[in-house]
Amino acid sequence: MPSSPSPSPAAEPTPAPVADAPAARRDRRADLTVVLVALALAVWVTSGLWRDPNQRAITANSSDQALFEWLLAFGGHALTHGENPLFTHLLNVPDGVNLAVNTSITVYAAVFAPLTYLIGPPATFLVILTLNLAATAVAWYLLLSRHLVRSRLAAALGALFVAYSPGMVSHANAHLNWTAGWLVPLLVWRVFALRRPEHRLRNGIVLGVAVAVAFSIAAEGLFFTALALGVFLPVWALHPSRRAQARAALPGFLGGLGVTALTAGLLLAYPLWLHFAGPQRFHGTGFDPVIHAEDIAAYGAYPRRSLAGEAGLGTSLAPNPTEENSFFGVPLLLLAVTCFAFLWSRDRARRATVAALGVTGVVFAVLSWGPRAKWNGAHTDAPLPFLLLDGLPVVNAALPSRLALVVAPVIGLLLAYAVDRLRADPPRHRAASAAWVLGFAAALLPLLPTPLLTSVREPVPAFITAGTWKEYVSPGGVLTPLPLTLDVTPDGQRWQAYALAHRQGEFRLPAGFFLGPGGPDGRGRIGPVPRTFDTLMDQAGRTGLVPIITEGSIRLSLADLRYWGVEVVVLADRVHGAKYPLDADALLRTATALLGPPQRVDDVWLWRVPPA
Repeated sequence: MPSSPSPSPAAEPTPAPVADAPAARRDRRADLTVVLVALALAVWVTSGLWRDPNQRAITANSSDQALFEWLLAFGGHALTHGENPLFTHLLNVPDGVNLAVNTSITVYAAVFAPLTYLIGPPATFLVILTLNLAATAVAWYLLLSRHLVRSRLAAALGALFVAYSPGMVSHANAHLNWTAGWLVPLLVWRVFALRRPEHRLRNGIVLGVAVAVAFSIAAEGLFFTALALGVFLPVWALHPSRRAQARAALPGFLGGLGVTALTAGLLLAYPLWLHFAGPQRFHGTGFDPVIHAEDIAAYGAYPRRSLAGEAGLGTSLAPNPTEENSFFGVPLLLLAVTCFAFLWSRDRARRATVAALGVTGVVFAVLSWGPRAKWNGAHTDAPLPFLLLDGLPVVNAALPSRLALVVAPVIGLLLAYAVDRLRADPPRHRAASAAWVLGFAAALLPLLPTPLLTSVREPVPAFITAGTWKEYVSPGGVLTPLPLTLDVTPDGQRWQAYALAHRQGEFRLPAGFFLGPGGPDGRGRIGPVPRTFDTLMDQAGRTGLVPIITEGSIRLSLADLRYWGVEVVVLADRVHGAKYPLDADALLRTATALLGPPQRVDDVWLWRVPPA
């Protein structure tokens, strides 16, 4: 967040004017160095996938990887075939899926559609993931170096910390939405551009477009950014040193926000209607806010994908490896507090900014703890402020632990401001300088990221890659793999993504990995409400045991398949469970008991569903 909406150099430090060509060359070299370091770190973190993008998956979250690969394939298909990119009947037959209430990454799917068709969804997913991390560092560096600090070193340190903070590296486990952190400095930059009344209309329109893009890539991240600015700006404006400036800028600022709201509202009218009033919508999610709240002790812990984690200091305080949203470690927390106190006492021009950053960091840290306090894995009954917000619309669809992601930029800004101040006014004693260097090293070196864990995943069967499926499924007909496609068994969507991206045509799936209605109290759930056939197949795959098959279960299973309009049921030789192993032999024997002997086609077992 910018240090000030005022153009005054005293209130908002800006880079010093370039005095000579050597200085300009040094700045350009610094810029290039940051870009190269950011890209190198991004490739380092994702290096396991670069070994073979089409055959490797992120071990901790292969299900979300399959989902985002499908979204890229479907988005390109929708663009080239004139279909609705925000609603599809390719999944969840016959009801379809409302992608406006899912993480649809519509802009990415459209922009990268040529690449998806050229190299396939898995490789395109990897390119976007890598660019997300690098672009986040570069975007924060540009905001810091061009608008907030004079020192390129300070800007680089703050930007690289934010981009490769534990939460960002954690979400690099397949989340293309949350790793699009470059959106945050872009939005912050455009919000503070509204202070210029002479460009109110232009700046309002530009911010409105940026909001629409952010909504279409990371709607939850956009919401959190708006909340963070909603805390930061009032605290900054109410500081005694900034009240007059804030009062003078307020009319123009509100006018610009009005233009922004109108622009974004026009661009997002249909997506917002689908989100809040369209078919297959839901209210809230099926995720428990108590489980998906940040453990208070996690703030002082270390993440698993870090040097400290590799040394055995990582913990399991997050609900899963993709949600290590804080995990800063005690040394960094102490350093952040030290930087805050140092800036408060030594940098009066930034005191309003430092106060606003402090309040924002504390507010979001406390809210991330969820409705009930949790310490070192132990749940308590102690109520927390999030309990007051949990029932509010939109808030009830967010996971409280992710609010900790706002704390990382706050810390990054404090670090950058402190380094900038130290560079401008170095300590008089070498011991003090050495203490600062040691403090930064002790806080940041343990958090250096290590590569994501990856593993080989089951290949898309030749039955799909060779296009043989088209001989058994009518155009737009329904095919189902065994087990049915869900978050824990996502391969069916990978098959469908392959067919779409390679222009083979469409087949539909009766289930899928998506958020839709059907949860308790009108809330959402992952995938469709279970029926007899998929329940039996899931039981067989999980346990390795054939369920008891009766005439009734055969009749109900056939009724399910006919309800979905399934033409063929397919079992690959090798099946993949995203969270646990699956027993292919038990699946084969169960399907045979329900549907009769299968037909061998290419590298799959196939059952034709008889008509009613």
